Amino acid sequence: MKRIIKGSEPPCLLQYRQTQDANYDGYHPKELLKTSLLKEQGYICCYCMQRISIHNMEIEHNKAQNKDCYPHLQLDYKNLIASCSGNRGKRLKNLHCNGRKGYYEGKKIICKITLNPADSNKNCENYIKYSSTGKIFSDDETINHELNEILNLNHEILVKNRKETLFSVINALNEKFRNKTWSKEAIKKKLEELSSKDAEGKYTEYVQYIVWYLSKRLNNP
Repeated sequence: MKRIIKGSEPPCLLQYRQTQDANYDGYHPKELLKTSLLKEQGYICCYCMQRISIHNMEIEHNKAQNKDCYPHLQLDYKNLIASCSGNRGKRLKNLHCNGRKGYYEGKKIICKITLNPADSNKNCENYIKYSSTGKIFSDDETINHELNEILNLNHEILVKNRKETLFSVINALNEKFRNKTWSKEAIKKKLEELSSKDAEGKYTEYVQYIVWYLSKRLNNP
């Protein structure tokens, strides 16, 4: 999970919200809203950080829009983030991110999860850790439960993809520093690169896992 810095909402969303009886399901088309969310997030899922596009993303309400939760926030741009579909339509054990969260919201009321990656007052990155095996966890029991059970972010495919993405970065650095220890300057430079979007406005997939590993190498050479 990577922190999301929310920007200005699309004018079309503001305009629609001011109409009588405006509601999320009645807001169409959603392409401009999707594009805005994707650009904001660097084209990675708000939860698992895999690559998403306008063709395979879902608009997620961090605080659920149903009538028992936060219906007044259904068109609030600050409450909208972009998620992958998380294998929606498959068996429960294979669901993750918005697909998994949506399943639980359908079975019992989950109005919100503890960590909102778009919360300007609480940086989600400070509450999340990783293991050398590619797993994600938190020292906070509630957050750890949500990462595993509500979002299923330790699905075997996600763990595998995180490790493979990290290995590609490690291999590139090993190629650059053959038979040598990576320099601190090189690690710092890579961390700076990862903190910014590329020329296409995209973050590296699973970026915070790579940041965790490189920061560990930098501080514990």
